[in-house]
Amino acid sequence: MTDALMTGATAGADSPTAATIPGRFVTFEGIEGVGKSTQIGALSEEFAARGIAHVVTREPGGTPLAETIRDVVLQPREEPLSALPELLLMFAARAVHLGNLIEPHLHAGRAVLCDRFTDATYAYQGAGRGLDEAVIATLETLVQGARRPDLTILLDAPVAVALGRAVSRRSAAAPDRFERERADFFERVRTAYLRRAAAEPRRFRVVDATRSATEVRLDVLAAVLGP
Repeated sequence: MTDALMTGATAGADSPTAATIPGRFVTFEGIEGVGKSTQIGALSEEFAARGIAHVVTREPGGTPLAETIRDVVLQPREEPLSALPELLLMFAARAVHLGNLIEPHLHAGRAVLCDRFTDATYAYQGAGRGLDEAVIATLETLVQGARRPDLTILLDAPVAVALGRAVSRRSAAAPDRFERERADFFERVRTAYLRRAAAEPRRFRVVDATRSATEVRLDVLAAVLGP
């Protein structure tokens, strides 16, 4: 993972632009193919240019142990992995990630830019797999306590557009367990994301990901750093 450690900047406590404040937690969400990796990389470059201390990470994963759990979750195997153990593995990886990477960096005053977090669990394991949101909420509180993202960028695109991009960008490697899902699964996931964004408008910024990477980048920068 990219680990860029520079001098942080500050902003007012009421500012909606979270990442200009040291020790802020910014997450990126969206279905496959919306360009999260591209936009996180671009934001990291902008942070570096501005001297904002930060670390880039992802979920599931982010630390060696959490990456091992990621492999269990994503790689297709002969033995099936049903929805409930998948959910528990996601939170096991998250607990490791929080304790060993996210919290130490936030407490040290560095911003954390994370490719997916618990909103993805509500979208994928909740809406996608059909698990009870109350169960997810219980695990969220158990694992995270009061920790929630300060700002969440939801990159949104119609499923057909996003999946078409995902297929065109995919390497020769076999698709993972989520990439093998059908379009109706991702329709449920996208709907859940948009519902969560509508319920928490102060935390979420929804960005139209159907446009060029440059246009999306400008909107992401405005959402995170302000005009």
